[in-house]
Amino acid sequence: MSRIGKQPVTLPDGVQVDIDGSQITVKGPKGELAWRYNPELNVALDDGQVVVTRPTDQRHHRALHGLTRALINNMVVGVSEGYQKVLDIIGTGYRAEMQGKNLKLELGFSHPVEVVPPDGISFQVEERGKQIIVSGIDKQQVGQITADIRKLRPPEPYKGKGVRYQGEYVRQKAGKAGKVGL
Repeated sequence: MSRIGKQPVTLPDGVQVDIDGSQITVKGPKGELAWRYNPELNVALDDGQVVVTRPTDQRHHRALHGLTRALINNMVVGVSEGYQKVLDIIGTGYRAEMQGKNLKLELGFSHPVEVVPPDGISFQVEERGKQIIVSGIDKQQVGQITADIRKLRPPEPYKGKGVRYQGEYVRQKAGKAGKVGL
């Protein structure tokens, strides 16, 4: 039995779950998310908990069991608390600022880069333009937008300049040693 899959998903106050065929809809104070799960699995609502069960012990059912439970749990956490990721901008002249809902980044290019948030995602700029907070209710979407922003100027290994996740360790390389003794 899957250790993750057999755990029920507890619903906090204010979160409603609707299961219709093979689609699950989760509504909460922060918004609403819907997802179509594999119809071979059984998802049921049992007095304030969502329980996922699998029909057989076949390999693909075991894999889908834990995955389905984890994705439903991510939806419940998203609509009740939300998700956020923090990016740090390191480098002279590198900064971020808000233009309405859009994020304007100056990352050493000849032009500023503008990032338009999709529905359900919001940006916040902190610490004089050196920190970006990406927040939303969909965990996958928050992670993807954060990764796309980081990909614009990933941290380089010599000076460490670029956009990195908060707490990310970037290994520093030594530069050229130069000519010695000639």
